[in-house]
Amino acid sequence: MQTITGRGCLMKNKIFKYSILLSVIICMIFLSGCATSRQDRERASLHVNMGTAYLKSGNFSPALREFLAAQCLSPDDPEIRYYTGLSYHRIGMKEEAKREFKKALSIKPDYSEASNYMGTIYLEEGLYDKAIEAFDRALSNVFYETPAKALNNIGWTYYKKGDYRTALIKYESALKREPDTITLLLIQKNMGVAYLAERNIDKAVFHLKKAIDIAPGMIELRYWLGISYLEAGNRKKAVEELRSVIEANPESVFGLKAKEKLDYISP
Repeated sequence: MQTITGRGCLMKNKIFKYSILLSVIICMIFLSGCATSRQDRERASLHVNMGTAYLKSGNFSPALREFLAAQCLSPDDPEIRYYTGLSYHRIGMKEEAKREFKKALSIKPDYSEASNYMGTIYLEEGLYDKAIEAFDRALSNVFYETPAKALNNIGWTYYKKGDYRTALIKYESALKREPDTITLLLIQKNMGVAYLAERNIDKAVFHLKKAIDIAPGMIELRYWLGISYLEAGNRKKAVEELRSVIEANPESVFGLKAKEKLDYISP
């Protein structure tokens, strides 16, 4: 039986979607037969600035409204379409997000950020080949400023496919192309997990420790390091790492997994 809370959430979601639909309809009416003027572009820029500020603070619905308002004023701006898609995705509206990214790419085919984000949605949906195609499209632009992001994403996609060797090749490429990438932590972690899957424990430990040097408080890293020690037969170190995960956050996903693993190996 559906709860009152459940009905309330559904109603709020419907109201929000209707408000977005109304915004789009008003925008289409406003745009009918109108060219984008310089003044409109300047006003659109103000909405984009507001929208990006909302995004950074985690207020995704107000961000979406700002970007839709910007679209009304400058419908052929690929960056506005990109940010609109990103906002849709953050509130769980994947189809609408994909529509906006596709529109951005139809305006600017070499828009690497839009291709990369399309790939992440395909990855979430388990459409691995489509994801790889989108990431490759992002990388085809020689002026793409953050290629490590797409390379890491391709690596993770191959990992999900069970092709750990290709995943590791992509991670290595990411580090070579962009040694100081902001995704260094994620790449080091992913390399450790991939080497663990290949049962190359020494390299798994090496990369997980590199990641821990960057983010010592990230319990997921401690969990994987504990599993690596367990695979290496070093029960003492494994127990130390797994206990540290439980102590840090016992109710988290990795805290519960660490407890389950400790219960299994305890005499």
